[in-house]
Amino acid sequence: MPTALITGATAGIGAEFARQLAARGDDLVIVARDADRLARTAAELQHAHGVHVEALPADLLTDDGVAVVERRLAEANRPIDLLINNAGYGLRGDVLSTALDDELDHLAIHVTVPLRLAHTALGGMVQRGRGRVVMISSVAAYTPLGTYSAAKAWGVSFARGANLVTRAHGVTVTAVCPGFTRTEFHDRMRVSTRGIPAMLWLEAPRLVRLALRGIDRGRAVVVPTLRYRFIVALSGLVPDSLLGRFSFASASRPGEG
Repeated sequence: MPTALITGATAGIGAEFARQLAARGDDLVIVARDADRLARTAAELQHAHGVHVEALPADLLTDDGVAVVERRLAEANRPIDLLINNAGYGLRGDVLSTALDDELDHLAIHVTVPLRLAHTALGGMVQRGRGRVVMISSVAAYTPLGTYSAAKAWGVSFARGANLVTRAHGVTVTAVCPGFTRTEFHDRMRVSTRGIPAMLWLEAPRLVRLALRGIDRGRAVVVPTLRYRFIVALSGLVPDSLLGRFSFASASRPGEG
């Protein structure tokens, strides 16, 4: 059975990847900070799908936490066939209003940590001649939505370049770029989503089904749904000033409560 390692696997898109991969028979290594929630999630997945689920608690904003996951990825006798770099979060405010330490942590979780984990995983995968690495990016990568967009754009660029190199070795690297998806993401940021049109919302199960289809085909970039592929294509033709006004109006207003 193939084994997938998923970071940020107890909530949102990461949890849905875990459910769908377990349902198709993949064993799992799930990573998150909250050890209790992680253990409950592992038990639920094992009970529901009859696969082996290893809970690996790790705080990816610490060197020790990243090292725990790197060691697991490097285990030759228990190889990881699919790495999904999903852990991440957004920041409220723009670069003028956020603290530098917050920005550095945000950069680390979206860029430095995925790079370290991907680099470790790719070494073993290339030796074995098989494997897939996934960077969960965002349609925001194509918009001027501050440092979040910048970090997510790195994931897209990394996947495109790495995929060109690794494909010859039987290994693929894919960036998945979701649009607005109904998860805990915006609630955790405490931002309102009332300005986002209903037609732009995706449900996590559909998003992950479409993402897995592209990942399995070895695509470098997957933008789920035709509507979001159209938006991405259009973003290259619209001035940044207009894109910025739409992005901040729809997703950056403070939430209530």
